[in-house]
Amino acid sequence: MVNFYKYLPVSSTDESWGLNVLNTGCTHIVAGSAYPYDTHPAHHNFNWDKGRILHEFQVIYITKGGGIFESKSGGKQIITSGSVILLFPEERHRYKPDKKTGWDEYWVGFTGPIAKNLLSKKFFTPATPVIPVGYQETLLHLFQEIIDKTKEEKAGYQPLIAGTVLHLLGTIYSLSQQEKFSGQDVEAIVDKARLLFRSNIEQNISPVDVAHELQISYSRFRKIFKEYTGLAPGQFQIQLKIHKAKELLTNTNKSVKEIAFELNFESNFYFSKLFKEKTGVTPIQFRNKK
Repeated sequence: MVNFYKYLPVSSTDESWGLNVLNTGCTHIVAGSAYPYDTHPAHHNFNWDKGRILHEFQVIYITKGGGIFESKSGGKQIITSGSVILLFPEERHRYKPDKKTGWDEYWVGFTGPIAKNLLSKKFFTPATPVIPVGYQETLLHLFQEIIDKTKEEKAGYQPLIAGTVLHLLGTIYSLSQQEKFSGQDVEAIVDKARLLFRSNIEQNISPVDVAHELQISYSRFRKIFKEYTGLAPGQFQIQLKIHKAKELLTNTNKSVKEIAFELNFESNFYFSKLFKEKTGVTPIQFRNKK
């Protein structure tokens, strides 16, 4: 690893994009050395005794070594190789590598309404600032892409690396959700359920029927399905049916009544009402727009 860092200017045009990258870099911290290095910029420098408060978000990925992290909301936590550390605006924190091991770190700092929205919607919270994801080639590639584009500073690079940061955050969130179900049979259950819903979209199969097919209680099935996908089984099934209805309205001359019957809606009226709730237009209006 070649040590690198850069702090970036942000124009008003960049700010209007909604996510602005303020800094990025990577550092190899040798075992036994001071942290941060003396070359660390003064406006972001800190020490363990005083800690630090930033006015931005940062994502730090520790790829080698270990250490310790502490924040006001998250408390003190041991950092191991493969840990992602999230820093939040106005949240006092401090961290350092173990003197015996040092560590390798990649980081990116950013701000903007998109990042603030992710915080307000609790995709990431100050109470859970450390996410163990292990060694992930995808994360390394994304950090390296941000660093490479930052070095070049070609016209329009800010929105480009902002998009990569959003990809980075999405990947971290996905990995954190997968970690919740590690070592369980949840993934297999959800995959089988999704397959049953998709393969029986034109059949009168209910979420209760799917749970019975999977040989688990409906209450447990509903709980794990919603935790894993973010949707209750019934809502997942409805979205599949609405998507199929769109295909039939676009690619066939079948009447709305025939489509409602084919997809096992209880009535033409209920189908049309639900379709409008989900799409904002009636089936006829949708067909006429194609």
